Amino acid sequence: SKRFEEIAHSLRDAKSIFYIGRGIMYPIALEGALKLKEITYKHCEGYAAGELKHGPLALIEDQIPVIALAPSDHNFSKILSNIQEVRARGGKSIIITDKAGSIKVKKYCDQIIVLPNTNYLTSAIIYSLPIQLIAYHLAVLLGTDVDQPRNLAKSVTVE
Repeated sequence: SKRFEEIAHSLRDAKSIFYIGRGIMYPIALEGALKLKEITYKHCEGYAAGELKHGPLALIEDQIPVIALAPSDHNFSKILSNIQEVRARGGKSIIITDKAGSIKVKKYCDQIIVLPNTNYLTSAIIYSLPIQLIAYHLAVLLGTDVDQPRNLAKSVTVE
């Protein structure tokens, strides 16, 4: 919990926040961005890390935080390259990885969350937890009502 509070403090003044993921982590990046927007009211976008050079990288500037979902799977070396591109442009990197990946990313991150090693198919479930905790702790820090976000319907009706 302390780690998530620290990350929330580092995100407090950010004008924009980005999530990136590859493969099975791309939908988790989208969900992370959506959760953050819904309860913190901060501008946040999720991107496929492989598409960074096709536009999103132009948005990275000094101190823009990028949260990278980086399990040590077959996409690991590519997402590590994406993280290096972000840092080369002055962006801050917050990396969510597993124990195996944490050894390799330490020199490329400003902050890190280390999860247990898991297999590829269940990693999406495991990586869904920290994105929710980041959103929750940032919302609490900002004083927003996490139980009743503004302008958010609990269900969608078809008209």
